[in-house]
Amino acid sequence: MMSTPNPAAIARWPDVPACYDWLSLDRRGLWRLQGEPVAHPGLIRFLNNSYGSDGAGNWLVHNGPQRVFVMLDYTPWVFRLDPDGGLGTHTGIAASAPDAAYLDEEGSVLLHTAAGIGLLDDRDLAAFLAACQRGDGSPADDTALLDVMEGGAGVFWHGLPLQSIARDEVPARFGFRPRPTP
Repeated sequence: MMSTPNPAAIARWPDVPACYDWLSLDRRGLWRLQGEPVAHPGLIRFLNNSYGSDGAGNWLVHNGPQRVFVMLDYTPWVFRLDPDGGLGTHTGIAASAPDAAYLDEEGSVLLHTAAGIGLLDDRDLAAFLAACQRGDGSPADDTALLDVMEGGAGVFWHGLPLQSIARDEVPARFGFRPRPTP
């Protein structure tokens, strides 16, 4: 997904500097301005609708002609499990079915969809883990999940093998920059 600026705004203000270190996305998909949660529904809607990538691994929001780069607490997307079993993004759009599922060394779940890589909101972790099974169809217990965290295999979520991944490898592997810089 590309965030595109308003061409009329750029024509009117061609030299507006980019903004860094003001806007961030936390692990639950909540926007923060200088560390403080954004609570205004209109601003949240604007940020959600204007969020995208620049094709160079940076995630940003276009505010007219200004590019406001987003610091990511983990991944560019935060996914939430819908009650009907679907998956949605922190911006409120439906996500495609995941094609890969990962468990990092901290116990965080990451899902890869057509939109890209995203962290599963921790409030949905219990439901996710309850749906995990061993290869024989039995529920995956703590031992099986710990084995995956240490590089093992044999746990599945909705037919997808749960794979081990190191948190520090995620940005390079999936092509995003968690801390954009000028």
